[in-house]
Amino acid sequence: MAAAGTAAGTAAGTAGPEPMPSYAQLVQRGWGSALAAARGCADCGWGLARRGLAEHAHLAPPELLLLALGALGWTALRSAATARLFRPLAKRCRLQPRDAAKMPESAWKFLFYLGAWSYSAYLLFGTDYPFFHDPPSVFYDWTPGMAVPRDIAAAYLLQGSFYGHSIYATLYMDAWRKDSVVMLIHHVVTLVLIVSSYAFRYHNVGILVLFLHDISDVQLEFTKLNVYFKSRGGSHHRLHALAADLGCLSFSVSWFWFRLYWFPLKVLYATCHCSLRSVPDIPFYFFFNALLLLLTLMNLYWFLYIVAFAAKVLTGQVRELKDVREYDAAEAQSPKPGKAEKPLRNGLVKDKRF
Repeated sequence: MAAAGTAAGTAAGTAGPEPMPSYAQLVQRGWGSALAAARGCADCGWGLARRGLAEHAHLAPPELLLLALGALGWTALRSAATARLFRPLAKRCRLQPRDAAKMPESAWKFLFYLGAWSYSAYLLFGTDYPFFHDPPSVFYDWTPGMAVPRDIAAAYLLQGSFYGHSIYATLYMDAWRKDSVVMLIHHVVTLVLIVSSYAFRYHNVGILVLFLHDISDVQLEFTKLNVYFKSRGGSHHRLHALAADLGCLSFSVSWFWFRLYWFPLKVLYATCHCSLRSVPDIPFYFFFNALLLLLTLMNLYWFLYIVAFAAKVLTGQVRELKDVREYDAAEAQSPKPGKAEKPLRNGLVKDKRF
């Protein structure tokens, strides 16, 4: 059955890319495919899950070790960059104390996401991979344990190890914000998706997911850096203020376009509907789609913050852009009596409130 589905998928690919669906078509076809898959699963349960792991998951212990070493490497590199590069730069530019405390985090994330997104953009537009223009092709010719191309494997190693580092960094290195719990869940979900999609050889769709998400992080951190640098040395710098305003606008637009338009209509449509056409008995169909749907809900959750912040700007409640994310404003509030802020070793201030 899988071979017949793969042949059908290959034949569909030769006919040209399938037009991107509408939201209504996504819901109708995706829901219909999920219901059909549920009805057709006669032996669903833990037994099938165990067999699926044994037969389809391919992840060697050396690969997990390399992932863990990479996470430790990112943590060590960030600590060194903060101490030797970012803090001295903040001091030389005479940033305000709170901006100087948060600048190293944004600078580190900006550099990583810029490099990661550029590499994924190269894979999608600078090579022969057709995944962006033809998302259903991510499942063409899929077979269990198929070889992962080295260029995609390298992207997986870099991203997976970075999100392993990010879980630690959110807890112990980053400034704590209102959405930090959601951010922590996001990092865990992303890491699980990266590791499991690599093990089940769904790496093609993984590259598309990373490309559609990393661009927003590039713009977010770029905007925050300009917010921090616009008031330095006792003067106001209009160029940084303008860059922050333009960055905030482009960040808001790209968040919707990449994460709430392209992501569901390209990725979710391919995983919920097209995957079953190419591989009718594709393993762990519900597991991966549930995680991708959770990722979509988190994207929508953060977009509501963006809309709320934009509404405050338009109604005059916020006269000046002090931070891109409205929930960062919690850090500017006076702490409650009896709750003193504790400085961390990385120089950031953290007040955890679960």
